[in-house]
Parts: sequence; C-alpha cells; structure tokens
Amino acid sequence: MEKATRNVALLIDADNASAATIDPVLTVLAELGTVNVRRVYGNWSKPALKGWRDMSIRHGIEPQQQFDLTKGKNATDMKMTIDAMDLLARGRVEGFGIMSSDSDFMPLAMRIRQDGIPVYGFGTSRTPEGFRQACTRFIDVGALVGRIEEPDGGDVIAPKTTTTIKDTLPPAIGSRAAAAKPRKQQVSDDVVKLLSDAFDAVKHDKQGFASLSALGQHAGNRSSFDTRNYGYSRLSDLVEDMPSFQVERRDAGVFVKLLR
Repeated sequence: MEKATRNVALLIDADNASAATIDPVLTVLAELGTVNVRRVYGNWSKPALKGWRDMSIRHGIEPQQQFDLTKGKNATDMKMTIDAMDLLARGRVEGFGIMSSDSDFMPLAMRIRQDGIPVYGFGTSRTPEGFRQACTRFIDVGALVGRIEEPDGGDVIAPKTTTTIKDTLPPAIGSRAAAAKPRKQQVSDDVVKLLSDAFDAVKHDKQGFASLSALGQHAGNRSSFDTRNYGYSRLSDLVEDMPSFQVERRDAGVFVKLLR
C-alpha cells in the first residue's frame, strides 16, 4: 500500500511573485508533500498579471479575484491570510507554501508554525528578514532560476534546472533529491556561525565528529536557512566545501567535524 504524503497548500501573492518561477517552486514543494491546494491571488484586470493567468491554466492553480478598492492598496494580503487560517482550522493541510516577498505575511507564517505545520516561503533576495525567519524554510527564487538582462537594465527571471532539499531538513521533512549543479555562491559569515554553533550544541563521538542530520536539525530550529540559496542541493555538499569542516561519509550516514 502506497504511503500517504503530506497535504500541502500553496498560496501565491501574484503582485509580489513572478509567474516564471512557479515550476521550480512546485518541484521544491513536492518534497514536502502533494500540493493539492493551489491558489493565486490578484486583480486579474491588471495587464501585469497576464503571466499568472496563463500559469493558472497550465498548473491547475485556482485564481482568486481581488479588486483594488482603494488606490495604492489591495485586498490580496487579507484574503490570503483568511484562506490560510480557514485551511489551518480544518486540520487537513499539513504544509504551506507562501509565494511572496511581502513582509506582511510574517505573522501568518509564525501562526501556522505554532501549530507544528511547516511553512516554506518563496521570495526574492529583497524579501525582508522578518518574513524569511518566520518561515520553516525560505527559498530565494533567484537561486532556483537564472536571470537574463532586459534592455532597460532590469532583469527577467528565466527557468533553470532546479535542486532539492534532502538533508538540509530534519528526516521527517527531507525526501528524494534530483541531480543538479546550480551556480554556487559564497557562504555568508552568518551561516558559518550558525553551523558552527549547531555543531557545538550536538553530540560528538570519540573522534570529535557529529551527525550531519543532527546538526542540520539543530540549525533548522534556529534559522530558515536553506542550502539552495547558496547553489547547493544538499547540506553535506555545502559543508564539504567549507574549509572549517571535515566531512566523513560512513555507512551510518554523513558525519562532520569542526576544525578549530
């Protein structure tokens, strides 16, 4: 008998998310469970949302119309929040994806997590830190796709090979990985400190090595850090490239040692 997967809801703020990134976002969420609830919110009279109109048909995403009743404001955020709380109250959704770069969704992500439900945030590099850290995992969509320059100096997001989470998450959340070699980026000092602190907090063996799974779980409790934001498909690959860590792959799993 096939094992049931998590029932996942994806809620999309069309005004603050690019339709060109929906394919890799759905790929990431497939590792969390089955995305049975797919809704995109916006005022469909806006020409700028044409891309989302097309993608809603292609991916079976239910469009939610929200008129701009006051100039400069829209009701999208409120409607998304109401729907998320309704889904949470029914108790049938076991994972959420929030696709937006709007910090207004920070309280929503925090409230969902209080019920022990994982929340994946998908936004740009300009997403405020508050919303990033409120999510269980925050993924920069720019790390999932490539960018091409426009004549006006802006950029357009273009699809690129996607990657997976696997051992960046606790075992209950991680799943199968897909082969990919995205462009790697320099790991920030904050991440180095996060992983170093996590190493100090977990149990070590006689040789001074700690389980990477335990380290990743401890780091995940403190931060929404995701290896994909740095171009790595797995935590083990990222740590292996860090000069401050030594990595051993054993039959029992991957183990790491912090080099002082």
